[in-house]
Amino acid sequence: MDIFLSAGIALGLSAGFAPGPLTTVVITQALQHGAKEGLKVAVAPFITDLPIILTSVYVLTLLQKSHTILGLISILGGLVLIYLAYSSFKADKVSVDATRIQPRSFGKGTLVNVLNPQPYLFWLTIGAPNVVEAWTQSPLTAAGFLAGFYTCLVGGKMSLAIAAAYSRSLLTGPVYRCVMWVLGGALLVLAFVLLRDGMNYLTLLDP
Repeated sequence: MDIFLSAGIALGLSAGFAPGPLTTVVITQALQHGAKEGLKVAVAPFITDLPIILTSVYVLTLLQKSHTILGLISILGGLVLIYLAYSSFKADKVSVDATRIQPRSFGKGTLVNVLNPQPYLFWLTIGAPNVVEAWTQSPLTAAGFLAGFYTCLVGGKMSLAIAAAYSRSLLTGPVYRCVMWVLGGALLVLAFVLLRDGMNYLTLLDP
């Protein structure tokens, strides 16, 4: 399997199942209004992330000749992944408290994702560097990374919506903990790759 597709799948699964603002809205909608409403919220990243991706990729292409900046971005991305891995290892359940957020529609999920700083941080430090590097191989490789990431991100959120609507125990039991531990391990591997690439960039002289 292509390394960028594999990275997209691992990152997408981690983001899809990790606790967070959008996950809480997905579960709240599913608990209060059924799986269909949770599924509507789960697709919000398809709408909100495009401007973030385009801006992040554009900024990164402007900085491509600065090995120092690229190295620092890679190292920062590695540190972010280590933090996400740590959060995955700690996660033992997803909140199923339906009283925390008032019931809203797809627009609520979109607004929450727009105001959530996590997508911006992810794309500036992790997502965009992968897209740019994959693009140097071929546009199809970059498309594979994005397809793998968003299929697993949205698919993960959808799975949580269905679990919340039909089986809350899956959100708090050993199955969820096992999944998060596996994803945490995958994030640590990706973190090592980014840290290694960052150090390699820093050893190069800027033109």
